[in-house]
Amino acid sequence: MEVEFIWRFYKDIFQMPLSKSLLELKKDLKNTSVKKRTLTSDEHKLVNQIKEKTKKFNRNNLTRTKAYLDFYNNHPEIHWSFLAHMVSRNGGWNMTDLKGEFLAKLMSMKDRITFFSFIERANWLIFKDAFPQLLLYEETLKRHKDLTHLISHFDVSRFMESIWKHFLHFNDSAILTLGLIINEQNYIEKRIVQHNEMKKEVFGTLEFLLQDLLSLNQILFPYDNNGLVKLAGLTVHHFESLHTRIQIGKKLYSVLFSDGSVSLQVHNWAKRNPHTGSRKDYWPLLFNVVNESVPSNNYLQRLSSCQLRTGSPRFFSPTLEFAWKDTVQNSAEIGDWYKDWQVIEYLEFMEEPVKDEIQGEYCRTLERLELAAMAKKVISIFD
Repeated sequence: MEVEFIWRFYKDIFQMPLSKSLLELKKDLKNTSVKKRTLTSDEHKLVNQIKEKTKKFNRNNLTRTKAYLDFYNNHPEIHWSFLAHMVSRNGGWNMTDLKGEFLAKLMSMKDRITFFSFIERANWLIFKDAFPQLLLYEETLKRHKDLTHLISHFDVSRFMESIWKHFLHFNDSAILTLGLIINEQNYIEKRIVQHNEMKKEVFGTLEFLLQDLLSLNQILFPYDNNGLVKLAGLTVHHFESLHTRIQIGKKLYSVLFSDGSVSLQVHNWAKRNPHTGSRKDYWPLLFNVVNESVPSNNYLQRLSSCQLRTGSPRFFSPTLEFAWKDTVQNSAEIGDWYKDWQVIEYLEFMEEPVKDEIQGEYCRTLERLELAAMAKKVISIFD
């Protein structure tokens, strides 16, 4: 709550006047009706088709991640879809980490299942909410007809109806991306972050606190640079704060799109490397889908400055298909988070370009993880 208070205090004192386009958005948000319009038979058919297509692609992290990239390849003006693709890749890597070299030694199976369920539920909810919007935009282009009035029939916030109208009129990819970031983080706020069971089993656990303290929650954007893999991205802290999550989303967007050469390189990498969930996808010199380790009582560290010591086996990072079975999700809770038009203040303030080099920090994280896993193994032997 401290962060939110400071931010509001800052905005009250130094608030800049809204731009002309955002003034129009403000007017539209104030006048947006909460009532769903009656569907024609053709619209009813379209809504059902989009729901079925969304359900098909929302099967698991692999299908979601591919769907985001496929959409962006066809509609590069929708920056959010590529940002979602890269963040979804990270979600898949986090899922397989739970069955990989380090966390399998550091966490109980019960806690790992809980953390997987937390990541899967959050990603499932976001896709269920966002992907119908993308498909509806695609149909708008095909039919040369504004279909934003159908958004409410997917239980999407009325905030997004105004955001999409704004995009169709001004063609502002940045405002649309920020709008989707605001929407997705508000959408999961009560359904995930403030959910009583999640607060108790995930945010209240020692493992979650350790992840935050040890910086084990980096979001990575790999790309090729003269034949070498480079990593852009950010380390995420204070996931429980809605304001912080929105600001993180804006920073990630800045990392990915403020420099056209970075977004092009990351996109080229993503097209050449299909998502499997294994970290071998971007770093085959360090990770492998096969467990190369041999049981031993010798505890020699393998990693130094992101390079394996001579003769050391690579770290185990399984594919998602091998690590986790598909799950069946309960229906999403109904309800619109949008209450106050002032949320568009997040659209006016753009983050400055963020330093995109995270490779050194990520290497140090891997070294800390390896040492922690080694220590846990030694302790377990003497228990």
